[in-house]
Amino acid sequence: MTRILHIAGSSERGGVACGEALVDFTAERTERGPRYAPHVGGASLNVAVALARLGVAAAFLGGLSRDVFGRFLRAQLLHSGVDPRYISDRAEPTALAFVQQEGGREPEFSFYGHGTAERALRPHDLPPAFPPDVEALHFAGYSLLVEPVGATLEALGRREQGRRLILLDPNVRPALTPGLDAGRARLETWLRRADVVKASRPDLGVLYPGVPAGEVARSWLARPDAPGPVLVVVTLASDGAVAFSTAGEVRVPSVPVPVIDTVGAGDAFSAGLLEWLSRARRLTRDAVARLGSSEIAAALARAARVAGLTCTRAGADPPHLADLERTLPG
Repeated sequence: MTRILHIAGSSERGGVACGEALVDFTAERTERGPRYAPHVGGASLNVAVALARLGVAAAFLGGLSRDVFGRFLRAQLLHSGVDPRYISDRAEPTALAFVQQEGGREPEFSFYGHGTAERALRPHDLPPAFPPDVEALHFAGYSLLVEPVGATLEALGRREQGRRLILLDPNVRPALTPGLDAGRARLETWLRRADVVKASRPDLGVLYPGVPAGEVARSWLARPDAPGPVLVVVTLASDGAVAFSTAGEVRVPSVPVPVIDTVGAGDAFSAGLLEWLSRARRLTRDAVARLGSSEIAAALARAARVAGLTCTRAGADPPHLADLERTLPG
């Protein structure tokens, strides 16, 4: 098993996925109307679960409720092999999201999350330090933009910048963004700390209306407030993905699959990207900065495969490594 996320007692090198955990209820159509089924949700928890299922030892840092939904999430993450050592056990309720999926459109989310466990994380809930074998931190989701968890994660990112590879995924949810200007400002603060950024084309469309995604990505690489990211990846749904770095622009196609549900596909893509970097021993800023175009293409292709198989299942239900190698070619 390749280990990039720290596990108790492991001497191998790794990192931590930081952000929100919630329950996604996805609609299933019946004769009596929609019936909602619960699934693990939250961008960072989805990444941790996907990594663990890919044979990568995965840890999650965030608030998790003691209520029935929180117990459901804990059982699911433990079943997938996610290490819970950085979870903050909370009395607040679990955040819930109800997801409507229409063919050819981005999923529509209705959130119920005020005063919930994932938002309640405060600085005293953070570990005072990570062990030396933690190399990578993944930050994602709306938890970067709401308080007090947003300020808590920002403090963590500031503390760990330069010590570990930081991957950022904005994963914009307009219904939860506290004003577009405020959300954009917080994201641009994060850009000064991130080494790798993965964003979707809809993310960029919300944040920078009317500006082509490639133009936004290139501007992030050329930010005057160095260091900033050395690799920016934009996912393009059925059009594949494109990466921008000093190696130039690299594009890969999407993987053709029968699409059931696109919820969690972006998180699965992030997990696939991290898995490739781990197996290639490229989990440092300098190593990512030195990636050639062929290596970047291989990383994107792997990530696209993981995301593609996730789309064949309802809810954020990423593949296990055996599923991936058995089902998809290449």
